[in-house]
Amino acid sequence: MVAEEKELRAKFASIGIGLGKTFNFNDLSLEHKAAVGLAVKQGYEAIEKRRDRIGKDINGWLVGAAFGDRTFFKGDYELRAAAAMAGIYGNAAAEAMHPLAKTDGTGTALDGSKHRYTLTFAKDQLPPVNSFWSVTMYDGKTQLLIDNPINRYLINSGMLPKMKKNADGSLTLLIQKDSPGKDKEANWLPAPDGPIYMVMRLYWPKDTPPSILPPGEGSWKPPAVMQAQ
Repeated sequence: MVAEEKELRAKFASIGIGLGKTFNFNDLSLEHKAAVGLAVKQGYEAIEKRRDRIGKDINGWLVGAAFGDRTFFKGDYELRAAAAMAGIYGNAAAEAMHPLAKTDGTGTALDGSKHRYTLTFAKDQLPPVNSFWSVTMYDGKTQLLIDNPINRYLINSGMLPKMKKNADGSLTLLIQKDSPGKDKEANWLPAPDGPIYMVMRLYWPKDTPPSILPPGEGSWKPPAVMQAQ
């Protein structure tokens, strides 16, 4: 038994859960049944809340780490459950970082039915990775990818040669539900007609500046999503 589990296992043992024990919910008293039922409800709510605040808010992106080995979690089983709820089998931070945005740079919830958005990476400020990066769009209601006329669900580093940069060398992604026009579609990330959330995937992030590591404290910060004018 690892040290951080001793207290937890003792609590489980008090209601008949443990090595060599047979747990039967029906054998509990009415008081204990009610307590277990309430604990399940409260526990699930706590996991949902933790899932929605994993990481540090940087320009509207939640930047943090939620996956790793036993040493990483340090007995924080709420974080472990929240990570599984958010995306089970995720990578440790050294392998991949996954900044998530549900709000624009002002903290307003992203909504494709109300606004068009831009995401601009300054010159020489693309996500710093040794492998590749992507920005994926999701429907805020269903958490699914977005059906769209150009069958594009993400923009990634492999698409850079076909994208158009700005005069100053920066790169702007156009985030909106309707086409910005054929001449601008190379930079278009189709959005839903409603709530939005986006996930960056930074595979094998660089560990020397500029870097997104350590999570939430790195010298490279994801740029804010801005409402288009």
